[in-house]
Amino acid sequence: MANTMTLNVRVSGTLGEFVEANVGDNGAYENVSEYVRDLIRRDKERVESEAFARLKAELTVAFAAPEVAYEALDAETIIRRNARH
Repeated sequence: MANTMTLNVRVSGTLGEFVEANVGDNGAYENVSEYVRDLIRRDKERVESEAFARLKAELTVAFAAPEVAYEALDAETIIRRNARH
């Protein structure tokens, strides 16, 4: 089971008002914890999406290279090269 983390956050002024508007009877969330968990999930999805987009861009460039740019490598060469990084 994953570890549980407890967060204590102070939010005041316009940020506090914004949170209050999104929580409770008039908001989309039942409580602040639910709201914060959703924000964290969305941020996680954003980070993962950005990483996927970077990988996709790198692969697009790699696959667009002419065939003469490819180099045959054996497993030992790849392992040795990766050990240096």
